[in-house]
Amino acid sequence: MILLAHMLFGAAIGSVIHNVFLAIILALLGHYFLDLFPHIEYSIDNIREKNWRKSLPDILKVFLDFCLAIIIILLFSKNQLIIYICVFVSLIPDGLTIISSLFSNKFLLLHDKIHIQKVHFLRYKKTRALNELSARPSTKNILFSALVSIPFRILTQAIAIFISIVLISYQ
Repeated sequence: MILLAHMLFGAAIGSVIHNVFLAIILALLGHYFLDLFPHIEYSIDNIREKNWRKSLPDILKVFLDFCLAIIIILLFSKNQLIIYICVFVSLIPDGLTIISSLFSNKFLLLHDKIHIQKVHFLRYKKTRALNELSARPSTKNILFSALVSIPFRILTQAIAIFISIVLISYQ
């Protein structure tokens, strides 16, 4: 998911959960929960390949997304410290993924295996082409193709953002 969704979800958890320790744990787990749903995200291929000239637009997108999330949190929340701690914690999994692409070790490789291959499992799921000559498409393949379509991926993030803003603003 884009940073905006993760940050707002972390802020919502910090707004709703009054036990600090529990809020921090849920903010971290909330990141993985959101990543279970089909979604769009930024490409960090240029960063992974250390192609710094081409990565500037990618870095700018992330920065603008981060700034937008902070502005929304400032406008809609009570601006308590726990909210910002949960926002930070909700970003740790993606931060580890970026660090892993630059400096690799056993812990980061294990995290990548869990975060990228297990949590983002729908990214790697293959479906049969609908116009394949050998057989008619199954209902399962049609349903799965609809679930991973770009509009559905955008919708899952919009729903997460909307729910998060409602939770932030009503606390």
